[in-house]
Amino acid sequence: MNWDRIEGNWKQLKGQAQEHWGKLTEDDLDRAEGRREQLIGRVQERYGVAKDEAERQVDEFAGRF
Repeated sequence: MNWDRIEGNWKQLKGQAQEHWGKLTEDDLDRAEGRREQLIGRVQERYGVAKDEAERQVDEFAGRF
């Protein structure tokens, strides 16, 4: 699924994202609004991982849809 579709369906996918990244708060996910770069930044922040690792995780999550 491309990121335009993820952004468009973010309200439905937000719960799945929160299950996947339990440390992300609802506020984190609301601020990301399905935007890839915003989500990568939130994952980096909460999990203390490098940008390339956060990108890998986000892309892996998106690949499921």
